[in-house]
Parts: sequence; structure tokens; C-alpha cells
Amino acid sequence: MKIKQVEELVGITQKNIRFYEDQGLIRVERAENGYREYNLNDVKRLREIKLLRLIAVPIEDIKLLFSNKKSLDDILKAQVSYLENQRDNMEKMRNFCEVLADKDLTLESLDVEECLNNIEQLEREGAQFMEIKSIDVHLQKKLGALLGFSVMATFALIWLSAMIYAYVTEEMPLIVLFIAIAVPVIILTGLIIALIQRNKEIEGGEEDEASKY
Repeated sequence: MKIKQVEELVGITQKNIRFYEDQGLIRVERAENGYREYNLNDVKRLREIKLLRLIAVPIEDIKLLFSNKKSLDDILKAQVSYLENQRDNMEKMRNFCEVLADKDLTLESLDVEECLNNIEQLEREGAQFMEIKSIDVHLQKKLGALLGFSVMATFALIWLSAMIYAYVTEEMPLIVLFIAIAVPVIILTGLIIALIQRNKEIEGGEEDEASKY
């Protein structure tokens, strides 16, 4: 069967499926024409992956499970422990916010230093608050995407300017000018679309690539 059929049967996207292939979680046979050919075993394996990811089992643990280096029982027990720890952390963060909310504070009256000291004390006691790096990485990736766009756009604009200059100074045929202008315009349009799509992906959360799937 084709990937579209698998997508409908399992209820995950084609992007998910290809990601799991890249990670080595499924190995799909290819037909003589080079296209992937999925079978019922692939569907079963993808359903297993879907279940494990829905309960937040990490990709690396799934790999270990499928290679028989970890048992399902070990993974589920570890996941129970992880989720209990997450629940405790969320409860501590909720209590911290609740205490601040009860004080009816404004930004001006908020004692930031005291709050940070209290958080550091809670972290020393084992609590885990939001990792700042996982927030800042979005901005870093956006800047990287923008930088790449800027470089390519600059080359396209230089080309465009050179063609217009050549037309004015050397009487380039109009049809040649049209083709010469159309190329960078198409490139710029594609770059803009790619940049918008990339920003949407980053906003969706890529600080942990595997967590998207």
C-alpha cells in the first residue's frame, strides 16, 4: 500500500511516517519503480509507535524497545516515574504562581530578585522549572532562517539590478529582459514562501525535534 493509505489507516501524517523511517523505527520495502510499499506489519508497527508517543515515550526508548534492549515493562515503569515527576514539577510551578497571584501584584511591585531566589531554592530541592534555552532557541532558529533568506534574496536582487542595468545601457531585447527578471522574481517568491513556512514550523516547536512526532 502507498503512504497515503497508511496515513489514513494509522491516523498520523506522512511527515510523521517519514520521520520514523529516518529514525530507523520502521524499514519499508521499495517496489521496482522505487516507490515505498507498506504492508500490514508496517501499519502495526506505526500504531505501536503512535501509542508510545501519545504517552510521551521518547524516540530513543522506542528504539531500545524495538531492538529488544529494553522491555515494555521497563519503559512503562520509567514513564510512570517520569510523568509523576512532571506532575510534581507542574504542581510546584502552579503553587508558585498561585502565591504570586494572591498578592495582587503589578510588574512595578513585583520583587523579581526574591522570586528568582525562591525558584533557585525550589530547584535545589529538586523542582524543575521551564528551561530558558528551549525558549530562546526559537528566536535563534528564526534569525538563522532570516539570515539564509537575506543572503539568497541579496543575490537575487543583485542579479535583477544587473539585468535592468544591462537593458538600459546595452539595449537588451525585451524578451531576454523579461526572462532575466522572471528568474529572480520566482526565486524571491519561493524564498518568501519558504521563510513563512519555516517560521510556522519553528513556532510549532522544534527545540526537541523528536517531540514533534
